[in-house]
Amino acid sequence: MFHHVTVLKEESVKGLNIRPDGIYVDCTLGGAGHSELIASQLGSQGRLIALDQDETALANARVRLAPYGNIVTLVKSNFRYLKMALRQAGVPEKDGVPQVDGILFDLGVSSPQLDEADRGFSYNLDAELDMRMDRDESLTAKEIVNEWEEREISNILRDYGEEKFARKIAANIVKAREKKPIETTGELAEIIKVSIPAATRRTGPHPAKRSFQALRIAVNDELGAFQEALEQSIDCLAPEGRVAVITFHSLEDRICKTAFTKEVASCSCPTDFPICVCGGGEGRLKLTPRKPILPTEEELEANPRARSSKLRIAEKLG
Repeated sequence: MFHHVTVLKEESVKGLNIRPDGIYVDCTLGGAGHSELIASQLGSQGRLIALDQDETALANARVRLAPYGNIVTLVKSNFRYLKMALRQAGVPEKDGVPQVDGILFDLGVSSPQLDEADRGFSYNLDAELDMRMDRDESLTAKEIVNEWEEREISNILRDYGEEKFARKIAANIVKAREKKPIETTGELAEIIKVSIPAATRRTGPHPAKRSFQALRIAVNDELGAFQEALEQSIDCLAPEGRVAVITFHSLEDRICKTAFTKEVASCSCPTDFPICVCGGGEGRLKLTPRKPILPTEEELEANPRARSSKLRIAEKLG
């Protein structure tokens, strides 16, 4: 059973400003919570296209979204291929670019992926090191920790996990693998644990949390894929269409904020000028609202995994 608690569900779907006859894209199908809410607001002329690279998520969605019939199209794809997926789904194009009315990204890892031992995402469940979102891909966490150079591993832990002890952890990984390959999540978690000072381990989250997050991001090239997909999504929005992005990591949020800011009009001309002459008024987006939306206390109490989430929404200008 694919059970996943959807974060900021009502706020993100409301932010898309759903029209019953519009075309909407859920780039991160997951447990289908967002997709189900979007589909429930569409009429017979509306359409939802939902992407995921995880076959387990797609199988669950085929059942959960079955009541909505032909208005839902499921696509097995990484969202970095967004334009290609929309073309294959037959979305109408303008100037060679598919046009839709709303796009949603929920960048959190689905709870079943974290909780099912055989996926190799969890430091609490001993399993073979894997961490692939799409099992058709070849790169695994096992390959990274056993074959990549110490400096590369340290950089991953520092840059993607913001791990203060990245160099020490990487050094201990290399020492351990010289004796025998590191095969399981339990072995890796123990190496990470002994690499962090005892005083630090006694406070905060599990000592392996940041490192496991960093390896997952590296295995799936999550930041690169998101950067590419977000740029494509802005191109694919029709006028007054909206893109809503839920992030859980400061690096993801920085990519989103930077991409939106770059596209927002920022005219500094005096208000009595009839047209913009400073060049800042040619943006393609406006923020709705200007600041990110955060989860409520009620949501945090029900789902602690929502704590680091932020929702940013932007609208395409006409």
